[in-house]
Amino acid sequence: MLVKVFGSAVFGVDATTITVEVNIDKGIGYHLVGLPDSAIKESSYRIAAALKNNNYNLPGKKITINMAPADLRKEGSAYDLTLAIGILAASGQINTEEVGKYIIMGEMSLDGGLQPIRGALSIAIKAKEEGFTGIILPIQNVKEAAII
Repeated sequence: MLVKVFGSAVFGVDATTITVEVNIDKGIGYHLVGLPDSAIKESSYRIAAALKNNNYNLPGKKITINMAPADLRKEGSAYDLTLAIGILAASGQINTEEVGKYIIMGEMSLDGGLQPIRGALSIAIKAKEEGFTGIILPIQNVKEAAII
């Protein structure tokens, strides 16, 4: 099943919306494409532990994740929550009706807790400009994002 969720890349004070397409199919493997850096490539380990520690599963199937636009470098661990929500939605573990209406960002701890991210204000501005219903961020970023 293919699901699209949205994140945001922050460069300086500007944010760019990132479309994260997650496809789960027959087979085995985890493929992440679209110019992710090392921290994003390592996210599969953090996501697998966080999901397991919260009674969800990383599906034992072929997971392909595309982060678009593919020519824009994505950096940092703030995409953990975006990827995890995409995996849960594509595997049918959560409802997919609303996920495309939000920009979702957050670094995940192994226990599933969220760590604050940088650029919450820029992300909130971009989400409002592009007509998203809202944003899903770590609680530590709420005051900054609430300005918008």
